[in-house]
Amino acid sequence: MDISEKIRLVREVGEEIINEEELYELFKKNKHPIAYDGFEPSGKIHIAQGLLRAINVNKLTKTGIMFKFWVADWFALMNNKMGGDLDKIQDVGKYFIEVWKASGMDMENVKFLWASENMDRKYWLRTIQIARLNSVQRITRCSQIMGRKEGESLSAAQIFYPCMQASDIFQLNADIAQLGMDQRKVNVLAREIAEKLGYKKPVAVHHHMLMGLQPSTSLAGDKIEQAIEMKMSKSNPDSAVFMADSEEEVERKIKKAYCPEGIIENNPVLEYYKHIIFELNKEVRIERDARFGGDVVFSNYHELEKAFANKEVHPMDLKSAAAFYINNALIPARKHFESNKKAAALEKKVMGYEVTR
Repeated sequence: MDISEKIRLVREVGEEIINEEELYELFKKNKHPIAYDGFEPSGKIHIAQGLLRAINVNKLTKTGIMFKFWVADWFALMNNKMGGDLDKIQDVGKYFIEVWKASGMDMENVKFLWASENMDRKYWLRTIQIARLNSVQRITRCSQIMGRKEGESLSAAQIFYPCMQASDIFQLNADIAQLGMDQRKVNVLAREIAEKLGYKKPVAVHHHMLMGLQPSTSLAGDKIEQAIEMKMSKSNPDSAVFMADSEEEVERKIKKAYCPEGIIENNPVLEYYKHIIFELNKEVRIERDARFGGDVVFSNYHELEKAFANKEVHPMDLKSAAAFYINNALIPARKHFESNKKAAALEKKVMGYEVTR
């Protein structure tokens, strides 16, 4: 695979790349650069973390990239996930890995490293240096990486968290920091601090954050205005499809999803088609009543988007097909947790845990 094709694949993953010139030089020098992503084990796993993550990782490993996952168990503890119970956090981490195995992630080129087992003296010294070279204000501006809003009250542990996350990149010798757009600020921090500490500056590849199925709303007089931001939330089960959802749950959630006729902006159902369904299917069939033109087949997302914008496809038909294809995509994971006794016991255990923010 030539470098231009490799960069094309990385572009499919990265909504933003900082920057492509550096990425080109990286591929010239290194056939197997290291990409890193970290995740806090925190309860149920939704399809953006499950299916979409597997899709993105597989695109990157096709280029020769070796992927390191940082299982951020101590970070989840600092962020008060699972009520601060480390045993539960580690159970959830193991469950996430089982989900990815069942979702077709290229495990041959993926390595999982637990933070609690790999934070040595060098790690902590570097983390302290990062903290020493930055103001409290600079670090707290990165608080959104923990799912916190800027200005929200933080514990002392949470203030130190961004310094540790920046340190992770250097601990793993990562050439590419491949995280979501919500993690952008800490990747920029790591790039800024790299040269000061004598480390290579990582290329940052930020993937798209799949929007939630339900819009945030706010009252303005007697009028409800839809907020632009539509987030997935584990505390709101109807905001996302989860990997452990039943067929009926998937159908119910997608049926009630926000999807106004002819509107493509901030449309979560179309997002599912663009980022998951068309990634897993060469073509998509939308079933329609003969009175409305009968079934129609689309070979790519852009055809579907255009037809929906022109009101040639009704929201209910769009949703019905989306539920069918998402359920198909979840079949391997369902079979894995049904047939593997150890995985089934782990899933049951995790599903019984109360999810905390």
